[in-house]
Amino acid sequence: MDKSMDEDCISPEAAAPADNGVPRLSVVATPIGNLSDLSPRARATLEAADCIACEDTRTTGNLLRKFGIERPLIAYHEHNEQASAAGIAAKIESGARVALVCDAGTPTLSDPGFRVVRECRRRGLPVEPIPGPCALITALSASGLPTNAFAYHGFLPPKTAARRRFLDENRASKITLAVYESCHRIRAFAEEIAEVLGNERVVCFARELTKLHETVLTGTIADVLPKLVGRNLKGEFVVLIAPADFEL
Repeated sequence: MDKSMDEDCISPEAAAPADNGVPRLSVVATPIGNLSDLSPRARATLEAADCIACEDTRTTGNLLRKFGIERPLIAYHEHNEQASAAGIAAKIESGARVALVCDAGTPTLSDPGFRVVRECRRRGLPVEPIPGPCALITALSASGLPTNAFAYHGFLPPKTAARRRFLDENRASKITLAVYESCHRIRAFAEEIAEVLGNERVVCFARELTKLHETVLTGTIADVLPKLVGRNLKGEFVVLIAPADFEL
């Protein structure tokens, strides 16, 4: 290991430092399934926050109760995020420490929170990332598909024509493509991949990551598609599409 890097490493004992009381927005990643994935630093940040801005107060309230944390909650979501962003930033300007969480995983990735962070940046307020679980990165790490370069496209449009157009435009992609997809459309999307990109295109379908029924299916779409039939397909999927020339 490079000596300069070694000197900069943080010891395990310093992984969750005492809160210094500086007003700021802390962007806190929370578990996507397994509660053991909440880091000591994330827990300490939530405990020290003056309030927690969350996507759904019921979901976050359940998480906090499981860890014995009691903090005031502020609801922000796609319908009120613009107005909430100014209010949250104003609290920080008044001296508050605000933790930002989403229902599961890392805030702002296909979840509300971007406008809150942007507003704080606009006002020159400190923004502190508390990294942790992310379904996208978790799926990539376990997929066996190339990860040296990838493009994340979030949720694709619900209409078939738009999804097929996306696939056609990326037919010759040289990097891994990553999208989130609803369980209600996953079979249709898998069929569209086979029809537009061909049966030999390598894919990975991942769902219920870190949970009891975790499923990661990697192979050609011709191999993966039959495995989706007859399965309990509840939950959101991470779908990865390998580069056009990739083979397992």
